[in-house]
Amino acid sequence: MNRPLTAALFGGLMLTVTALALADRGTGASGNTVSKENASRNVQAGPIRLGADPEQNRSRKGKKPSMGSDKLQFGNFSVSLAVKDLKASKAFYEKLDFVQVFGDMKQNYLIMQNGTTTVGLFQGMFEKNILTFNPGWNHKMETVDGFGDVRDLQATLEQRGIEPVQEADPESSGPASFVIVDPDGNTILVDQHVPRPE
Repeated sequence: MNRPLTAALFGGLMLTVTALALADRGTGASGNTVSKENASRNVQAGPIRLGADPEQNRSRKGKKPSMGSDKLQFGNFSVSLAVKDLKASKAFYEKLDFVQVFGDMKQNYLIMQNGTTTVGLFQGMFEKNILTFNPGWNHKMETVDGFGDVRDLQATLEQRGIEPVQEADPESSGPASFVIVDPDGNTILVDQHVPRPE
């Protein structure tokens, strides 16, 4: 299944920018009106750790999810900021000792890091800030051992009453992502860049 147009970014910020922007604007690629609930329902999903009860953690398709600790583990975290002036934002974060590790001013985005903390600066790509999690990755984009799969994470959240506004294909096994929105309207992207662990 094809993923929507993505911006391949460093440190766990491979965003489904087009799908997120279209959902924010309420229009599809063809110009048709779409709701956030229906925007890119076939977007693939990212990793997860599930509880200890396999029967309780079955996905919708009846498959047993990957098992791990009793707490969900979302992996690497970064924040993607919608900025008005990329040059001014870069200068500000440099004063906080962040350094540019990826991105291009000409493409309207920069990835800044300070130690293990990653901040993405995006001008004109989306309207709201986005919290980004990358199951299976550390802050250096290195795959970690023993992570839970994004599709299993999505299934657990659905069982807990949290419905994605963009959904991972539960039948897929490669990189995938899904999007949820918290009660205050904050967008959370769970974006797995590595295949389902075996």
